[in-house]
Amino acid sequence: MENNFRNTNLNDIESATIVNERSLFASVFTWMFLALAVTTVCSLLFAYNPDLGQLLYKYDEFGNRIGTSMIGWVVMLAPLGLVLVMNFAFNKLSFVALMGIFFGFSALMGISLSSIFLVYRLDSIGVVFASTSALFGIMAVAGYTTKTDLTKMGSLLMIGLIGIVISSLINMFMRSDTMGYIISIISVIVFTGLTAYDVQKIKALAQANDGSSDFKKMGVMGALTLYLDFINLFLSLLRLFGKRD
Repeated sequence: MENNFRNTNLNDIESATIVNERSLFASVFTWMFLALAVTTVCSLLFAYNPDLGQLLYKYDEFGNRIGTSMIGWVVMLAPLGLVLVMNFAFNKLSFVALMGIFFGFSALMGISLSSIFLVYRLDSIGVVFASTSALFGIMAVAGYTTKTDLTKMGSLLMIGLIGIVISSLINMFMRSDTMGYIISIISVIVFTGLTAYDVQKIKALAQANDGSSDFKKMGVMGALTLYLDFINLFLSLLRLFGKRD
């Protein structure tokens, strides 16, 4: 009887853990896919609606584009500010407020990404997006199913991410195509690995599920993390394989 009692408790715990994992991942991927949809819609609107697109740039008297407008700079820089708000004000924000900021962030990202439609062919963007989705899906499954602890790999990848940011800032002034190409290759490697690492991290969080409001907010933060992995992987692959107009 004692053994049966212990086995029953163990089975109950395992079942509860599985339910928690499915619940959290359902929340994470729902918010992530909705955010990607918002990004796509906003990107297309600003890419193919001339009146909206012109708000992002400055033009000379002949109608030639000569730089980025004030609105354009706000759209470019505001997403970083919103990510910082979500991270540092996490405990103070309500679930609804956090979700609102997340979707505002995804909309601004879509507007800033509208420029890719001016540079790359539409069919090329579609192919790279599909390739990114396939690669992202494979690494997400790998991160969820692997028994290997990816913590050490995650630490190395974060160092690589810092290197990418610094190198990208330097290349903004150097404008080296070769350096940009190398950065894109490293970015693909880093964000591919981070996808698996972040999925495993989210899986570990599911074990602490207590149904609280803070835990529900973790679903939004998990969606933000994977959204950033996806977008950066997509942009890196696009710079490497995208066909320009």
